[in-house]
Amino acid sequence: MAEPISYSAAEAHVGPSSNDTPGAPEHATSAEDDQAPVVVTPTAAEHTIPASSLTPHLSSETAELAAQTSEPVIATLGSTDEKPLVSEYANASDGESLAAVGASRLDENADAGADEAHTQPVDARTDFAKGARTEHHAEPDDRRRAPQRIPMPAGAPFPRPAKTRVITIANQKGGVGKTTTAVNLAAALAVGGLRVLVIDTDPQGNASTALGIEHRAGVPSVYEVLVDDVPIAEVVQESPDIPGLYCVPATIDLAGAEIELVSFVAREMRLQRAVRAYLADDAPVDYILIDCPPSLGLLTINAFVAAQEVLIPIQCEYYALEGLSMLLRNIEMIQRHLNPDVRVSTILLTMYDARTRLSAQVADEVRSHFPESVLGATVPRSVRVSEAPSHGQTVLTYDPMCTGARAYLHAAAEVAARA
Repeated sequence: MAEPISYSAAEAHVGPSSNDTPGAPEHATSAEDDQAPVVVTPTAAEHTIPASSLTPHLSSETAELAAQTSEPVIATLGSTDEKPLVSEYANASDGESLAAVGASRLDENADAGADEAHTQPVDARTDFAKGARTEHHAEPDDRRRAPQRIPMPAGAPFPRPAKTRVITIANQKGGVGKTTTAVNLAAALAVGGLRVLVIDTDPQGNASTALGIEHRAGVPSVYEVLVDDVPIAEVVQESPDIPGLYCVPATIDLAGAEIELVSFVAREMRLQRAVRAYLADDAPVDYILIDCPPSLGLLTINAFVAAQEVLIPIQCEYYALEGLSMLLRNIEMIQRHLNPDVRVSTILLTMYDARTRLSAQVADEVRSHFPESVLGATVPRSVRVSEAPSHGQTVLTYDPMCTGARAYLHAAAEVAARA
């Protein structure tokens, strides 16, 4: 292996300096300059570089002097990495420059720094990648954002109905805001001073999540009510955020309920019997809102049979109009064969975008066909409405001053006024 070298300040200059110009004479140096050593302030780690690796990149005079000396060159690199650099420079081929080797190490350090930065916690309220609600600066066990104080809505306290109103919130088209409407309308009615029970019949259990209700496998739920005849009073849970708001949760067990109910006698009436038995015990609720899955199976039919009214949320898009006509035909079948008292009492326009003509056209079309059923309040597209369930809350406790929260408060006031 070649011996390490050292060289003076005049010879240490490898590339052109800021004072060099093309065609200018070389800078003359004195004997004192030749004897002055290169002073480099170490900033990280010092590495010895063999003379053989420097030779291809130095001038002929410097290379000749380098071959005659045995003192080491002191090189300072801006890296605290403990990885030895001597072997990289020593093994560099003649065609590979020192700059290329150094640049590769800088890239490695930059990548390492970027990886470290990505592992640092981000100032965000929700860690969606881990599927858990994580609040910034919160303790590990505190995964829910503190609910906000809800201002008293206009018209509160809302008038109490003469008897409990059972309303099914349904639309066989998915993604129109059924669950969002169910939980936020229930929360708005409860804020208005009414007592509200939400029955979650969707196996996904999204309504239970939004209300902060535990619904893991094994928790008593609507599945036990439908299949095992467990009374509703034994599975009801109270919302931790809003007084007067209760929920019958749905668990993953409900996914198999439709298959199990096939062999049951009067399988379409099981939820109706459970609700009637609950109300017969002087249950302290003014409203029962039933959230349905996006299909027309036995669970949805049970919800139609158990209810007196149907609330249909309609997304302000064209496909929603096609689904509405099909839904109305199915409700007519339920009226003829199973529950003659059920009727479509309320239609709520959701995801309304005032910037588009399509939303206005769909709203006008629905209002022209159902002038008495459509609420005056429309629910706009709102990021806050979408964010709230990730914190186990309704939009009213997550951000009570946002446009979505105010829209549901207005809708609740209209629903209560129709009692």
